[in-house]
Amino acid sequence: MPRLASASNQSRTTVVGHVLTGRRGIALNSVTPFLMFQGGVAQEAIDFYIDLLPNSRIDEVQRFGDANPNAPELIMFATVTLCGQKILFSDSPIEHAFNFTPSTSLYVECSSEDEIDGLFSMLSEGGKVLMPLDSYEFGKRFAWVEDRYGVSWQLIFR
Repeated sequence: MPRLASASNQSRTTVVGHVLTGRRGIALNSVTPFLMFQGGVAQEAIDFYIDLLPNSRIDEVQRFGDANPNAPELIMFATVTLCGQKILFSDSPIEHAFNFTPSTSLYVECSSEDEIDGLFSMLSEGGKVLMPLDSYEFGKRFAWVEDRYGVSWQLIFR
């Protein structure tokens, strides 16, 4: 069986078909970011991101329908590709005491200053700037923003 090892060779992964089995024998197909929205805005957020980011599309949408007669139009699960990255979206039919936190963010490597400027402008509109768009020791241009839906984004142009 082929084995993949990390640089430190302490963490080994075994490939069995398309399923990965880790050191502890746990078999997984994948790990995918999951964004749970409150207030029924998942579709609005998806549409915003699809319009904003290249190589993005809606792959599948499953609505609550009869499972939630009070809000059948809410998204139970949506698989969305943003810049080639699969992300799951969901509307929570119940209100939670928590929401997104900036400590988990979507990291975007931009290919030009115009690209980072445009993304910064669009993502920060109606949101808030956590770190202003500026030059930092780790990148020519960097910004950390929370968009109008509460999702945090780190934008970098090296």
